[in-house]
Amino acid sequence: MDQGTVLPSEIAELARHVVEENTRAGRKIALAESCTGGLVAAAITEVPGSSAVLDRGFVTYSNEAKMESLGVASDIIETFGAVSIACVWAMANGALERSNADVAVAISGVAGPSGGSDLKPVGTVVFARACRGIEGEPEGELKLFSDLNRAKVRHQATLCALELLLP
Repeated sequence: MDQGTVLPSEIAELARHVVEENTRAGRKIALAESCTGGLVAAAITEVPGSSAVLDRGFVTYSNEAKMESLGVASDIIETFGAVSIACVWAMANGALERSNADVAVAISGVAGPSGGSDLKPVGTVVFARACRGIEGEPEGELKLFSDLNRAKVRHQATLCALELLLP
């Protein structure tokens, strides 16, 4: 860990880059986090000047929170589950609609050690990015961080989400 942050240096450095690049681009960002529990927003707010970039973050850990705070339709969760491209796409769009951000990133996953299934084993994390004014196909990605413990899954998910926030 870096002496000036509570976070691992790899995350802190990438968050600093996200803030610098989005400041340069004049972009505001929003986050919709589930399995990362606010780690992405925490990483960004560790950076001085992050208030010019971060509009807001939503930590929607439960399915109810995803539906109430972000407007995720219950049929998306019932049909595809909370750990699905459909769900994170709806989360990202909900964060965008409920903020002043230009881009929103959503994260949901199975960090473990329990909660996995044959279809979605522990370490499965899905991401989506939505940009204001850009229509089109859902932009999402599924990653499998297998053979990692809970902390490492959340660490890797935070890094991936930060990467998605780069202009």
